[in-house]
Amino acid sequence: MRLKFIRGAAFALCGALSLSGASALAQEAKSLDDLLNFVKQGQVAEAKENREREQRFARDKANQAAALKAAEEERARQEALSTQLENTFEENELLIAAKQKQLKEKLGTLTELFGHLTSAAGDLASNVEVSLVSAQYPGREEFLRDLVAKMSSSDDLPSIEEIERVWFELLREVRETGVVTSFAADVSSPAGERAERQVVRVGAFNVVDTDGHYLSYDNGKLSELPRQPSGPYTGWAADLASASGGLNSFGIDPTGPTGGSFLAAIIDTPNLEERWHQGGYVGYAITAVGIFAFLLAIYRLIVLTAVGGKVNAQLKSDKANDNNPLGRVLKIHEDNPSMDTETLELKLSEGVLKETPKLESGLTLLKIIAAVAPLMGLLGTVTGMIITFQAITIFGAGDPKAMAGGISGALITTVLGLVVAIPTVLLHTIVNGRAQRIIHILDEQTTGMIAEHTEANLRS
Repeated sequence: MRLKFIRGAAFALCGALSLSGASALAQEAKSLDDLLNFVKQGQVAEAKENREREQRFARDKANQAAALKAAEEERARQEALSTQLENTFEENELLIAAKQKQLKEKLGTLTELFGHLTSAAGDLASNVEVSLVSAQYPGREEFLRDLVAKMSSSDDLPSIEEIERVWFELLREVRETGVVTSFAADVSSPAGERAERQVVRVGAFNVVDTDGHYLSYDNGKLSELPRQPSGPYTGWAADLASASGGLNSFGIDPTGPTGGSFLAAIIDTPNLEERWHQGGYVGYAITAVGIFAFLLAIYRLIVLTAVGGKVNAQLKSDKANDNNPLGRVLKIHEDNPSMDTETLELKLSEGVLKETPKLESGLTLLKIIAAVAPLMGLLGTVTGMIITFQAITIFGAGDPKAMAGGISGALITTVLGLVVAIPTVLLHTIVNGRAQRIIHILDEQTTGMIAEHTEANLRS
């Protein structure tokens, strides 16, 4: 019985110890009396903590009640203030309506005037923003837009000075569109570097620097065009920039900075080298064939000219010289003075036939090149058109410029073929004429020698 009692007490004490503090649990009971003392101390400490906790709860409850009361008082004050502000707002609305009515009555016909002034200032601001005149006189669009915003409000009116400035800006814009003037401005190079340059503005159309470079105006900044128009335009611009007066030629883009389509079209137009590269490999081959034909024709023309000079000298000489075709043919007659007429005629014909291939050398090749060059151009055009239509099949025909560019590039080879064929035909005609002239002299002289020989034999 005692053992069971001790076990039950131990279980009860363990339950009591689980509710005691950490310090009581940390101690080790050496006997049952020590254990009872520890339990008693834990109950005292727990009761003390509970009393302190209850006191804190009571204080917090009192504080929360005071805070709730203060919040309710603040809400009542804010509601009263809101009611007062609503009343004030309604009174102000009525006052504003009365003042606006009074303002409208006092303005009278000025309302229409200010409306026209607002419209004129808005239109002028839009024009001034993209006008080249603003490159010389910046800040005008800011004034005009501020004035439009000011006049758009119902309680602020423009001053006489502001109205007069709008009139002044209108007149200045009209005047400056017909003036050629020079001024200093910051200009961006194609590399992005900004530096001050002396520029010349031609009305509201174009701006160039002293070197003749065309400039573009965008977002209030001047910048040099990365590619300048070809031809005499840059030279004219440089002459105008250095001129002090008088009449000067100048390429003006009438679309001006608002579009610049004419200047852009001139700039984007491919030059001769770029057009040649558009021909591709077929164009390169046609060019090589044309250069070969030109060199061959020049060479044969030089040779035949030299031979023709020697033949002319031989015509004036009584002794045959074997350094020219006519001399070699005449030498046959000199070497065979007593030969019969038929044999001499055959000998002379044989000599002429030997000289003819030398004189007509290269003519057949020139004729072939003149016939083949257009065919090569047609080949390049057909292949280019195939590539163009393949691109249209893939990407569609939504961009006419891209399609026109492909067709234009394809036709370059046809142009190259004709450019090679036409001069080759002319050169072939000239070279063939020189050769036929010499051959005609040979035939004429051989016929004359045969006639003289036959006449001499008849006399004898």
